[in-house]
Amino acid sequence: MFEPKSCTYTYLLGDRESREAILIDPVLETAPRDAQLVKELGLRLLYAVNTHCHADHITGSGLLRSLLPGCQSVISRLSGAQADLHIEDGDSIHFGRFALETRASPGHTPGCVTFVLNDHSMAFTGDALLIRGCGRTDFQQGCAKTLYHSVHEKIFTLPGDCLIYPAHDYRGLTVSTVEEERTLNPRLTLSCEEFVKVMDNLNLPKPQQIDFAVPANMRCGIQTPPS
Repeated sequence: MFEPKSCTYTYLLGDRESREAILIDPVLETAPRDAQLVKELGLRLLYAVNTHCHADHITGSGLLRSLLPGCQSVISRLSGAQADLHIEDGDSIHFGRFALETRASPGHTPGCVTFVLNDHSMAFTGDALLIRGCGRTDFQQGCAKTLYHSVHEKIFTLPGDCLIYPAHDYRGLTVSTVEEERTLNPRLTLSCEEFVKVMDNLNLPKPQQIDFAVPANMRCGIQTPPS
């Protein structure tokens, strides 16, 4: 699902047999849409999961906890944000017959994680790896060198046909593969030194929502939902 203001993708994964489901990277403004879809499909949302503490939108985790009782908010412990459940590298999030493996992939922020389906057929990379790009590293304790090693060691080591689902896309692309990004990503096919130089000279504008999004997201999933 897509949120146009921040160009954020939200992913709903469900198990047909148990009807258990999880939602990855929900956005506050579209949380009612997400909750409605969960209900229409007859699913029970266990977790609203965040790949990191976002700077470009407020998470929908808190509102979803109210709209869908029993849903818990989830984020990496290293994010420093509050949530019902904190996860770390190597942890698994189970829903029915399936599970998402947590792979720490810091660099965009210290608390970034990539979620990999247990059969390694798909990975939800947040802002660490975008389609033919990657998240910026010039705020929120970002580090280009750390990001480079995270992607190469935690994502590019997955099977080449593993599908890559990013948290954002600004050109309308929806999915890539590990092999595509290993061979075609214009930034991450560079050497580490060249990558750091590129990232240090992007000169991007400040995210429009960062001043209120980050404080709200530090209360990830337990902030008071809007009345």
